[in-house]
Amino acid sequence: MAVPKKRTGKSAQAHRRAKWKGEVPETTMCSNCGATVLTHTVCTACGYYKGKPASLKSQAPAPVVEKTKAAKTEEVTEVTEAAAEVKETKPKKTAKKAETAAKTTKAAKAEKKEAAPKAEKAAKTTKKTTAKAKKTEDKAE
Repeated sequence: MAVPKKRTGKSAQAHRRAKWKGEVPETTMCSNCGATVLTHTVCTACGYYKGKPASLKSQAPAPVVEKTKAAKTEEVTEVTEAAAEVKETKPKKTAKKAETAAKTTKAAKAEKKEAAPKAEKAAKTTKKTTAKAKKTEDKAE
Protein backbone atom coordinates (compact mmCIF):
# COMPACT_ATOMS: atom_id res chain seq x y z
CA MET A 1 0.00 0.00 0.00
CA ALA A 2 1.22 3.47 -0.85
CA VAL A 3 2.29 5.69 2.02
CA PRO A 4 2.56 9.47 1.53
CA LYS A 5 6.01 10.95 2.12
CA LYS A 6 4.62 14.16 3.59
CA ARG A 7 1.46 15.24 5.28
CA THR A 8 -1.18 16.98 3.13
CA GLY A 9 -1.60 20.62 4.10
CA LYS A 10 -4.88 22.15 5.19
CA SER A 11 -5.14 24.34 2.11
CA ALA A 12 -4.56 21.49 -0.35
CA GLN A 13 -7.00 19.32 1.58
CA ALA A 14 -9.65 22.07 1.53
CA HIS A 15 -9.18 22.67 -2.22
CA ARG A 16 -9.59 18.97 -2.91
CA ARG A 17 -12.72 18.68 -0.77
CA ALA A 18 -14.28 21.85 -2.23
CA LYS A 19 -14.76 20.12 -5.55
CA TRP A 20 -16.67 17.22 -3.96
CA LYS A 21 -20.14 18.56 -3.21
CA GLY A 22 -23.72 17.40 -3.32
CA GLU A 23 -26.09 18.56 -6.02
CA VAL A 24 -29.86 18.83 -6.06
CA PRO A 25 -31.25 16.07 -8.28
CA GLU A 26 -33.18 17.06 -11.39
CA THR A 27 -36.92 16.56 -11.13
CA THR A 28 -39.80 16.65 -13.60
CA MET A 29 -43.59 16.46 -13.45
CA CYS A 30 -45.30 13.14 -14.12
CA SER A 31 -47.27 13.32 -17.40
CA ASN A 32 -50.00 11.07 -15.96
CA CYS A 33 -50.67 12.32 -12.42
CA GLY A 34 -48.62 15.54 -12.14
CA ALA A 35 -46.50 14.40 -9.18
CA THR A 36 -42.87 15.48 -8.84
CA VAL A 37 -40.60 12.68 -10.09
CA LEU A 38 -36.86 12.21 -10.52
CA THR A 39 -35.84 12.37 -14.18
CA HIS A 40 -35.63 9.05 -16.06
CA THR A 41 -37.46 7.15 -13.32
CA VAL A 42 -40.91 5.59 -12.90
CA CYS A 43 -43.45 7.71 -11.01
CA THR A 44 -43.77 6.44 -7.45
CA ALA A 45 -47.36 7.68 -7.19
CA CYS A 46 -48.97 6.15 -10.28
CA GLY A 47 -46.33 3.83 -11.80
CA TYR A 48 -46.15 5.48 -15.23
CA TYR A 49 -42.99 6.34 -17.22
CA LYS A 50 -43.16 8.60 -20.27
CA GLY A 51 -46.95 8.30 -20.39
CA LYS A 52 -46.98 4.49 -20.42
CA PRO A 53 -47.71 2.06 -17.56
CA ALA A 54 -44.42 0.69 -16.28
CA SER A 55 -45.11 -0.91 -12.91
CA LEU A 56 -47.77 -2.81 -10.99
CA LYS A 57 -49.01 0.42 -9.42
CA SER A 58 -50.37 1.49 -12.79
CA GLN A 59 -52.65 -1.56 -12.89
CA ALA A 60 -55.85 -1.59 -10.83
CA PRO A 61 -55.50 -3.89 -7.83
CA ALA A 62 -57.57 -7.06 -8.04
CA PRO A 63 -60.15 -7.46 -5.29
CA VAL A 64 -59.02 -9.91 -2.65
CA VAL A 65 -61.62 -12.48 -1.65
CA GLU A 66 -61.10 -14.03 1.75
CA LYS A 67 -62.41 -17.52 2.32
CA THR A 68 -62.97 -18.33 5.94
CA LYS A 69 -64.59 -21.25 7.64
CA ALA A 70 -67.55 -20.69 9.94
CA ALA A 71 -65.81 -22.42 12.85
CA LYS A 72 -62.79 -20.13 12.63
CA THR A 73 -64.91 -16.98 12.61
CA GLU A 74 -66.82 -18.17 15.68
CA GLU A 75 -63.55 -18.76 17.52
CA VAL A 76 -62.28 -15.36 16.52
CA THR A 77 -65.45 -13.63 17.76
CA GLU A 78 -65.25 -15.53 21.04
CA VAL A 79 -61.65 -14.45 21.52
CA THR A 80 -62.45 -10.82 20.74
CA GLU A 81 -65.40 -10.86 23.16
CA ALA A 82 -63.17 -12.26 25.91
CA ALA A 83 -60.54 -9.64 25.18
CA ALA A 84 -63.18 -6.90 25.35
CA GLU A 85 -64.30 -8.16 28.77
CA VAL A 86 -60.72 -8.13 30.02
CA LYS A 87 -60.28 -4.58 28.80
CA GLU A 88 -63.45 -3.48 30.55
CA THR A 89 -62.45 -5.02 33.89
CA LYS A 90 -58.97 -3.49 34.02
CA PRO A 91 -59.01 0.19 34.93
CA LYS A 92 -56.63 2.27 32.90
CA LYS A 93 -53.64 3.70 34.66
CA THR A 94 -53.87 6.85 32.62
CA ALA A 95 -57.31 7.56 34.03
CA LYS A 96 -55.90 7.39 37.56
CA LYS A 97 -53.07 9.69 36.61
CA ALA A 98 -55.53 12.11 35.06
CA GLU A 99 -57.63 12.10 38.23
CA THR A 100 -54.64 12.78 40.46
CA ALA A 101 -53.48 15.51 38.12
CA ALA A 102 -56.93 17.10 38.24
CA LYS A 103 -56.90 16.97 42.03
CA THR A 104 -53.48 18.59 42.21
CA THR A 105 -54.47 21.31 39.76
CA LYS A 106 -57.62 22.03 41.76
CA ALA A 107 -55.55 22.27 44.93
CA ALA A 108 -53.06 24.56 43.21
CA LYS A 109 -55.86 26.82 41.96
CA ALA A 110 -57.34 27.01 45.43
CA GLU A 111 -53.95 27.96 46.87
CA LYS A 112 -53.53 30.66 44.25
CA LYS A 113 -56.95 32.09 45.05
CA GLU A 114 -56.03 32.18 48.75
CA ALA A 115 -52.60 33.64 48.03
CA ALA A 116 -53.94 36.42 45.78
CA PRO A 117 -55.85 38.29 48.52
CA LYS A 118 -52.90 37.88 50.88
CA ALA A 119 -50.57 39.33 48.28
CA GLU A 120 -52.94 42.24 47.71
CA LYS A 121 -53.11 42.92 51.44
CA ALA A 122 -49.35 42.81 51.71
CA ALA A 123 -49.02 45.23 48.80
CA LYS A 124 -51.54 47.61 50.39
CA THR A 125 -49.76 47.54 53.73
CA THR A 126 -46.41 48.26 52.09
CA LYS A 127 -47.97 51.18 50.24
CA LYS A 128 -49.41 52.50 53.52
CA THR A 129 -46.09 52.17 55.33
CA THR A 130 -44.23 53.90 52.51
CA ALA A 131 -46.83 56.69 52.52
CA LYS A 132 -46.47 57.10 56.30
CA ALA A 133 -42.70 57.18 56.01
CA LYS A 134 -42.93 59.90 53.38
CA LYS A 135 -45.26 61.95 55.55
CA THR A 136 -42.92 61.69 58.54
CA GLU A 137 -39.97 62.71 56.36
CA ASP A 138 -41.90 65.72 55.06
CA LYS A 139 -42.77 66.79 58.61
CA ALA A 140 -39.16 66.36 59.72
CA GLU A 141 -37.95 68.67 56.98
